[in-house]
Amino acid sequence: MRTIGLVLGLMLVSAVISSSQDTNESVRSAVQSVIQHQQDAWNRHDLEGFMAGYWNSPELTFFSGAKTTSGWQPTLDHYRQSYQSGGREMGKLEFSELNVQPMGPEAAFVRGAWKLTLSDGKTPNGVFTLIFRKFPAGWKIVHDHTSAAE
Repeated sequence: MRTIGLVLGLMLVSAVISSSQDTNESVRSAVQSVIQHQQDAWNRHDLEGFMAGYWNSPELTFFSGAKTTSGWQPTLDHYRQSYQSGGREMGKLEFSELNVQPMGPEAAFVRGAWKLTLSDGKTPNGVFTLIFRKFPAGWKIVHDHTSAAE
């Protein structure tokens, strides 16, 4: 009887671990997909498509260059000002060194690097941290902290 209890207990623990690993892999895959779609949209010069990866809410936070921006629309305005106005170009975006850490089935913390390749050969680059949340509409960035290399 004791052996049956032990075997059943081990099977339960194994099932819980397996389920957790499946959930973590599902979270990683979903978040990486959002990031890939953002990169693809940017490289098509589709800023609204890029912004589809962000939570469309006034509560979205975006930190960059010692400046804090709150809200989806102000974040879009920041990107337009920085990369589409006054003869500026969006360049070709590449994300790398992605490290997606699930924080349960509905949140994730992401670290990574970014690099733009511009037509003049310059390659501005830096690192970022993102917080993702799962919404009925899918995974969205709720916080972005992006830094540029000096």
